[in-house]
Amino acid sequence: MPSRVGWRLTWYWSAVSLLFVLGVLSSGCGYALAGRGSFLPDYIETIGVPMFGNQTPYFEVDQVVTEYVRTEFIGRGNYRVVPDENGADAVLEGDIVSMSIAPASFTAEQQASRYIFSMTANIIFRDLQADEVIWQNGSMTFQDEYEVASGGGALDPSTFFGQEANAMERIAEDFAATVVSSILEAF
Repeated sequence: MPSRVGWRLTWYWSAVSLLFVLGVLSSGCGYALAGRGSFLPDYIETIGVPMFGNQTPYFEVDQVVTEYVRTEFIGRGNYRVVPDENGADAVLEGDIVSMSIAPASFTAEQQASRYIFSMTANIIFRDLQADEVIWQNGSMTFQDEYEVASGGGALDPSTFFGQEANAMERIAEDFAATVVSSILEAF
């Protein structure tokens, strides 16, 4: 026959286990897969993304960034993306204001091996049906570190992009994911 202390201990651990299981099962109610939520109104189905403006001296940055933002919206939900606001429920307008590169780490020969890339943009997302701004950031700064192919090392973005052909695509892809996540997840 089990002792009174043993029975209480067994009952206690059973209750704790049950509460733990219930807690785990109920905790899923408030969570969703990161990057897949949307706080946009249900009637927004078509999003206009006109060509971003480019106030920098770097050719085609606006085209690459715009294309990646469009692709990110398409990949993040059931949105139809159009190149302007005609027929759109909402529009995302962007203007690339500045770009810069700074060395982040060096080789033993004191050559830059990693760079911090910074891009600042003015972004505004407007609901055309309600005629209101849903999200905006007048100076959204995107920064990330990128490794550079050996040799060279100038602090000029055009040199940086010349050293590594797909650097702009990686940067544009990361920037687009940041912008679209900020809009859809209401950050």
